[in-house]
Amino acid sequence: MAHGVEVLILQHPLEVDVAKGSARLLHLSLPRSRMLAGEVFAVQDLWPTPPEAGAESGRGKQHILLYPETVQDPSPGLANPPQLAPALLQDPSRLCLVVLDGTWRKSRRMLYLNPWLQQLPRLALQDMPASNYLIRRAHKPDQLSTLEATCAALAQLEGDASKFQPLLAAFEGFVAQQLAYRPGTSA
Repeated sequence: MAHGVEVLILQHPLEVDVAKGSARLLHLSLPRSRMLAGEVFAVQDLWPTPPEAGAESGRGKQHILLYPETVQDPSPGLANPPQLAPALLQDPSRLCLVVLDGTWRKSRRMLYLNPWLQQLPRLALQDMPASNYLIRRAHKPDQLSTLEATCAALAQLEGDASKFQPLLAAFEGFVAQQLAYRPGTSA
C-alpha cells in the first residue's frame, strides 16, 4: 500500500509559542510530518541526502515547496523556482511537501535566507475559498492558515479531499472555541 505525501513544516521562531497557531495541530494530526523551528536551516540537517541528489538517485523524496510561484514584493537575490514537472505528481509517496509557517512577511524572509528553498519546485494553491481561520487577521480572504493550506495541498497531491475533512472539521471546532472566548461573541 502506498503511503501519502510526507510534510516538513519549517516554523518561524516567533510562531512557536502562538497559542492560536495552526502548525502544531497540523503536525500532531499528520503521522508523516516533521516540524522544525528556526529562520535559517542547513539543508544537510534536514535530509540525509539533499533534495536534488535524492530526486536524481531515486532514493530520496522529491521536495516541493508550498508557496506561490511568484513572490509578492520580490526581493533582490531571490531565484526563480524551477517548474513543477507533472510527472513528479504521479506517485505521492515519493513527495515531501515543505511548508513555511509564519506570517507572509516572515515566510518571505525564511525563503530569502534559505537559498536551497528557492531551488525547490513550488506548489501554488489557486482559486481557494475564504479562510475559516477567523481568529487571526488576514490581508486577503484567500490567505489560509498553515493547516488549511497544507490540507488543500495534500488533497490536491493525493487526489483525496475527503481524507482531510476530519482534520479541517476539528480545526473549525478549534476556531469556534477560540471565538467563543472573545467578549461579546457567541459561536
